[in-house]
Amino acid sequence: MTLEAAERFARLRLARTDRVGPVSFRQLLDRFGTAARALDALPDLVRRGGGHGFTLPSPGEIDAELAAGERLKAQLIVFGDADYPVLLAAIDPPPPLLWTLGDPALMARPSMAIVGARIASAGGQRIARGLAQQLGEAGHIVVSGMARGIDGAAHAGALPTGTVAVLGGGIDDVYPPDNADLYRQIVEQGCVVSESPVGARAQAKDFPRRNRIISGLSRGVVVVEAELRSGSLITARLAAEQGRDVFAVPGSPLDPRSKGPNELLRQGAILCEGLADIEREFERPRAIREPAGDTPFAGAPDEIEAELVERVAALLSPTPTPRDELARAAGAPVGAVAAALLELSLAGRATLLPGGLASL
Repeated sequence: MTLEAAERFARLRLARTDRVGPVSFRQLLDRFGTAARALDALPDLVRRGGGHGFTLPSPGEIDAELAAGERLKAQLIVFGDADYPVLLAAIDPPPPLLWTLGDPALMARPSMAIVGARIASAGGQRIARGLAQQLGEAGHIVVSGMARGIDGAAHAGALPTGTVAVLGGGIDDVYPPDNADLYRQIVEQGCVVSESPVGARAQAKDFPRRNRIISGLSRGVVVVEAELRSGSLITARLAAEQGRDVFAVPGSPLDPRSKGPNELLRQGAILCEGLADIEREFERPRAIREPAGDTPFAGAPDEIEAELVERVAALLSPTPTPRDELARAAGAPVGAVAAALLELSLAGRATLLPGGLASL
C-alpha cells in the first residue's frame, strides 16, 4: 500500500488533533476510509456528540513539525505506509505514526525486547548486556526504552548487531541526559523511534504509550529486574495482551528488584536463563496475529440520531464496558453504537479503550 502525500499529511494532522488518540484515530479511518475525509467530518462529529471549543491543528503547525523532522534528517512513517512495521500494525490500537532516526528497516526484522529496572544491579546489567549480545548474534534486533540500568545495558550489548530505542518524548529528546552518547551510537548503528511530536519533552503519561510500542515491535519481552510497581511490568502486561511471549529472569527473593520477574513467573511467564530458553520457545508452532481487518461500524448510518448518542452516554460508567454490551443495553445495532461512542469521545464525554471497550 502506498499513501499519497496529501493523505500522509492528513494522517499526521489527524493524529495531532486534540481528543484523537490511537483508538479514535483508527476508528476514524475505519469509519471514513481516509484521514482527509475524517478531518472534514470532525467538526460535525464533535457538535453531534455535545462537545464545544474543538480546534484542529493548522496546516502550518503540521508543516512546522515536518520541517523540524527534516532538519534532524528524521523519517516519518504513518500507519498505512508500506514500511510501517507489520508486528506493530497488529496491536490494538497501532500508533498512528512513528518518527525514526537511523535505520527504520531494523523494525522489519525479528525483534526481542529487554526491559528492567533503572536502578539495576551490576549482575542484572551483565545479564541484560550478555543476553542482548547473544540475541543479536542469533539474528534478533533488540528493542528497549533507552532508560538507565537494564535498558541501557541491553542497547549496549546489541549495538554491533542492531538495536531499536523507543523514546517517550520526541525523537530529539535525549532522556536521561547521561545517555547522550548511547543515543548518538544508536542513531549511527541502530534506530531511535518515537510517536511524540518532534521537540516534545517526555512526561510521565508518555511512558506507557512508549512501552506498548516496545512490546508491539517485538516477538517477546524479557524482564530482567523490576520492582512490583514498575514500567517494566506494564510492558510485560501489554506484551501478554498483544499476544507476545513474556520471559522473566529469576532472581534472589532478598532483592526487591527480583520481585517483579518472580511474580511474572508465578503468573505463567517463561523462565529465561539465557538464549536457549528463548529459542526453545520460538521453535514451537505458533499463529501470527494479523492486523484486524474488520470495522466496528458495519451497518452504521451516515448520521447518528442525537437521541441514540444521549442514550449511549447515559449507559457509560467509569468502569470500561464492552461495545457489544452497550449495544444490547441501548437496544441498537453495534455499528450505530460504535459511531455514537466515537462522537462522544471526540466531544470529550467518553474514553475509547482497546478491545472495543468504552468508559466515562
